[in-house]
Amino acid sequence: MITYKIYHTSNALPKSWDCLNHNDIFLKQQFLKALENSCPNNVTPYYIGVFKAEKLVAIAIVQRVEMYLDDIFRNTNDNYLIRKSKQVISKIVRGNALIVGNIMHTGQHGLYFNRHEIEYTQFLNEVFKALKSIAQQIKNTNKKNVRIIAFKDYFKADAIHKYGHVFKREKLYKVQVQPNMVFTIPEVWKTKQDYSSALSKKYRDRYKSALKKGKVIEKKELDLNELIKLKPQIFQLYKNVSDNARVNSFILNSCHFIDLKTALKDNFKVFGYFINQELVGFFSLIINERKLETYFLGYNNSLQKKHQMYLNMLYDMAVFGIENNFNTIIYARTAMEIKSSIGAKAKAMDVYMKHTNTFPSNMLLRFIVKYLNPARDWVERHPFK
Repeated sequence: MITYKIYHTSNALPKSWDCLNHNDIFLKQQFLKALENSCPNNVTPYYIGVFKAEKLVAIAIVQRVEMYLDDIFRNTNDNYLIRKSKQVISKIVRGNALIVGNIMHTGQHGLYFNRHEIEYTQFLNEVFKALKSIAQQIKNTNKKNVRIIAFKDYFKADAIHKYGHVFKREKLYKVQVQPNMVFTIPEVWKTKQDYSSALSKKYRDRYKSALKKGKVIEKKELDLNELIKLKPQIFQLYKNVSDNARVNSFILNSCHFIDLKTALKDNFKVFGYFINQELVGFFSLIINERKLETYFLGYNNSLQKKHQMYLNMLYDMAVFGIENNFNTIIYARTAMEIKSSIGAKAKAMDVYMKHTNTFPSNMLLRFIVKYLNPARDWVERHPFK
């Protein structure tokens, strides 16, 4: 007999949660607890366990996201027409959404099942039952209707696409979103010199130029005490970048980096950029088995261009991945062209989603998703010989 159970806190998860053979730190209890402790104010987590008899055989991570205009569009420098178009968009997407996955990170970090114990269709059926139950709980408790349901970030080769009939039955449709930028590291590379030597002359010169412009920057890994001490500066640098994004669905809690460091320890890295002992930028990384996951970053906008901080961060991430024997660096979406210039390749991704007011909102939602994830014209770079 296949059944499901909904958990509202990570502390309530069954002991067998981490015993499932899933090699994804984003599904582990330690990460989920840290995320829960420092969730954005508009995000509420739910955890679904699927059981075969008494045995846990599958899990799903769900986030309730309350989206409103001030959260979605934080850049207030738009002209009148753009502001009005954003107001129209917000009327469709605002309200409560249930997201299967993690809205704070690119990639499929929402589902895992033991294929030897349960079929994919059975698993998805239980997830949809649980989503309906969560939506009813929200309506009963908060007097709110869930307006959007989404399963996020699947590569084209992911097996979930073979079960499109389940999504079709539930009236979810598939839409392509911006790609995930993935850097595959050759096994023979061990040092930054290996990386530099593999670049063509044009891109090696660019690499050297970026290093030269960033020479004044002192770079160091920050420990927990330093994260606590520098908490206000780190949060402001994060906000500098986040507020200029095309669209947002959350604002990180100011304790987010501290909570992740406390929980993940050496599996969470934060590197600070200092000029004259002042923190002017940072980037963070999550170690996910042999994958290096790039996480949030921030910088002083007035110094970014002069010292090419963003480009230097991308190079530093690559060098860290190479020197520490990772096989893949996940650079996530956005800034595709500059990420391709350091060696990352675009991997297309899809989401499944629906608006619960099926017509005409679903038709409008398709256009809105394309607006928020435009197929930007960008030139893929080929930096290697």
